[in-house]
Amino acid sequence: MALFLMLLLVGAVLLIMMYNTIIKKRNLVKEAWSGIDVQLKRRYDLLPNLVQTVKGYAKHEKDLFERVTQARTAAIEAKDVRGQADAENSLTGAIKSLFALAENYPDLKASQNFIDLQANLARIEEEIQMARRYYNGTTREFNTAIQTFPGLVYAYFFNFKEVEYFEIETAAEKKTPEVQF
Repeated sequence: MALFLMLLLVGAVLLIMMYNTIIKKRNLVKEAWSGIDVQLKRRYDLLPNLVQTVKGYAKHEKDLFERVTQARTAAIEAKDVRGQADAENSLTGAIKSLFALAENYPDLKASQNFIDLQANLARIEEEIQMARRYYNGTTREFNTAIQTFPGLVYAYFFNFKEVEYFEIETAAEKKTPEVQF
């Protein structure tokens, strides 16, 4: 009888430990997403300044400025990981087009304000990449925990769902933007 109670106690402790492990991994995923969110907000806050600076030199590029603004708005309003990734694809393409446009304006490229904004954006992009790698790593750990035994039993009973990776690199993003006048 004592052996049975001891085995039952050990089993209960193991079940609790496994449940707590899954919860910790889920919380790390949430924390990692928060890190991405912070970096994206920094980028969104910088973009209006960048657009205004370029507008001063390239007033006739209204369509491009509207595209950047619409892409930024869509990214801010995204509701889930997939929506955020899609919106970031559009925004990244619009930003690349903006920088490609700047190549045609030597005065703009030489402007200290533009240079500073470009450097800030480059730093933010690096931070986004690091945050995205961290998020995808924690997502991998969580998904592995709920897809392997005994975690899959917990996932079933406690309704843990697989988390999506934050992937924004697409064939369109890898393509060099074309600027036409």
